[in-house]
Amino acid sequence: MHYALKLLISTRASGPPVQRKPLKHRDYEVDLESRLGKTQVVTPIAPLSQQAGYYCSVCECVVKDSANYLDHINGKKHQRALGMSMRSERATLEQVQQRFEVLKKRKDTPGFTEQDFDERILKQQQEEEERKRQRREKKKEKKKEKAVEEEPEIDPDVAAMMGFGGFGSSKK
Repeated sequence: MHYALKLLISTRASGPPVQRKPLKHRDYEVDLESRLGKTQVVTPIAPLSQQAGYYCSVCECVVKDSANYLDHINGKKHQRALGMSMRSERATLEQVQQRFEVLKKRKDTPGFTEQDFDERILKQQQEEEERKRQRREKKKEKKKEKAVEEEPEIDPDVAAMMGFGGFGSSKK
């Protein structure tokens, strides 16, 4: 048995090193929301691709939740199965400058400015204040309705005979 283990280790070490590509950006969107809020019946005889959870066809495994799935597809085992090393290419000065230009152009577009951001925050604060004001008014109305409901109905003849208008307090 020891001989077989040594043979296995020596063949791995003596083989040519595998050249893997450096990491690159994903060119597809990871769909984590498609199963949000859905229930699924779990059966032990279902094939891996139809079991509950997220199925990785590259590694042929099932991951039970979206956070672990995201960790898996960004992890070492999955990246190696795709033929990538966990190292990234060193960016050149020109690539960094191009990236800054792209980001500058995106910032200069009319769709987003620093002022728009401040205006949106101010608008959201005003809407929140309006909601609070409406809640306070509703609360006051409910108190008034409750106070009106609590006053007992008085027979006007009895009240006149006793000499007062009602049993309620003078505070309102």
